[in-house]
Amino acid sequence: MSEPRKYNHQQSFPLESGILLPELTIAYHTYGQLNAGKDNVVWICHALTANSDAADWWKGLVGSGYAIDPDKYFIVCANILGSCYGTTGPLSMTPVAGKPYFSSFPQVTIRDMVKAHILLRQYLEIDYIHLLIGGSMGGYQALEWCLMEKDRIGRLFLLATSPAESAWGIAIHTTQRLAIEADITWKEHNPEAGSKGLKVARAIGLISYRNYGILVEKQTDPDKEKTDHYKASSYINYQGEKLVNRFNSYSYWLLTKAMDSHHLARGRQGGLEDALAYIQQKTLIIGISSDILCPLNEQQFLAEHIDDSSLEQIDSAYGHDGFMIETAKITACLRKWL
Repeated sequence: MSEPRKYNHQQSFPLESGILLPELTIAYHTYGQLNAGKDNVVWICHALTANSDAADWWKGLVGSGYAIDPDKYFIVCANILGSCYGTTGPLSMTPVAGKPYFSSFPQVTIRDMVKAHILLRQYLEIDYIHLLIGGSMGGYQALEWCLMEKDRIGRLFLLATSPAESAWGIAIHTTQRLAIEADITWKEHNPEAGSKGLKVARAIGLISYRNYGILVEKQTDPDKEKTDHYKASSYINYQGEKLVNRFNSYSYWLLTKAMDSHHLARGRQGGLEDALAYIQQKTLIIGISSDILCPLNEQQFLAEHIDDSSLEQIDSAYGHDGFMIETAKITACLRKWL
């Protein structure tokens, strides 16, 4: 990952809860150049544990020669509020006390994240976003943004996402937070607090990101005589450790709470159908056939209620993670639609 640039907003930042952050730092990456007409902006909203370096984590889709090409577009990706990759979050220093927030960092919502994106858009003097992209939790942000600044956004591209967090998703996130909270180090004032719980939370998450078929296919042991040290166990342990080494339990706990808050109709007249009818952007929606976290029926609901939308189903064994992995299939759909 390359180092992000930073925008320091020196004024207070009001959260949806009414709490004020005294200041705000936003970490972001840009690729390519803004053209003379300022109409070639592609803004990518990232998912739960990603960062602002979209060209790094979305190889095959973002980069020279790919569908989202910096030779053609001015590409922006900002790290979300509450994360641990440079934007203000639980590991940030409090301006007054001069020590990290840790567990005292206030609850944030998807709308708070979009408000931070809008601040960065204004700082970068971007008046119009040609294409707004979001997968999974990134799609939550993109949908909200279309409701908050509908005249600033030209087209919308959504992958493996939904208009509201489901009871299924909330149950998974609650289970993950219970794992973090069960760690005896949770809420200690150090960045490693809750690390063992985070490892378990990631393991729970990974099962929902993949599915029965792909784990059986990739992680079944060929040795029928084994009674321990199974390939699937090693894989789960490895993935848990991998996240612990690059992320933080305070941010993970906070961001899963933010996902639970996602509901496009909250505080707006009518239900989800009415909120989606307000979206006038030409929209491409991609669903993954084997996704058990944001299943295809959620993307079908989006397509039914966003007027100018197209739905593409990608057959993939990789479940929810297919929106990250199946870049060749995604590219074919996107280029055809564009």
